[in-house]
Amino acid sequence: MSSNHIQLNIVLFEPEIPQNTGNIARTCAAIGADLHLIGPLGFSIEDRYLKRAGLDYWDKLNVTYYDDFLEFEEKNPNSALFFFTTKGVKNYSEMQYPDPCFIVFGKETAGLPVQILRKYRNQCFRIPMKENIRSLNLANSVAIVAYEVMRQNMFQGLEKEGSMSYAQP
Repeated sequence: MSSNHIQLNIVLFEPEIPQNTGNIARTCAAIGADLHLIGPLGFSIEDRYLKRAGLDYWDKLNVTYYDDFLEFEEKNPNSALFFFTTKGVKNYSEMQYPDPCFIVFGKETAGLPVQILRKYRNQCFRIPMKENIRSLNLANSVAIVAYEVMRQNMFQGLEKEGSMSYAQP
């Protein structure tokens, strides 16, 4: 990866829905983020829905698999970790994200385990939403936070302008 690109790591704790993980993989490919999957996964990595949602981008990203959260911690010591949960008391956009950083999301049905949230209590953030709304879709949540990290870093390494050649007479 070039030096003018932020090293963003997207971490999914025990993801359950292959389409979400596939969409997140596509987002990772689009922004040059590495994807970290902490097991057990709720699907096979050969799942056709996973592959379909990620389209043909799987070969354009780095994916690391971990058996459990302990292995993830052991292999990424002293990393800047940020956890996203509906239980977070700080707004995700109020944080300055360092380079490199890891943004961590829980499984679709249960989020992150309470023991992880307690251990990293000062690193837990929330995406604002209306009262009495349980949660956002996982893939949408990842995209919201990932693009905030990229925005704070001036979208380093990304193509910022498209071509209007189709609009020419």
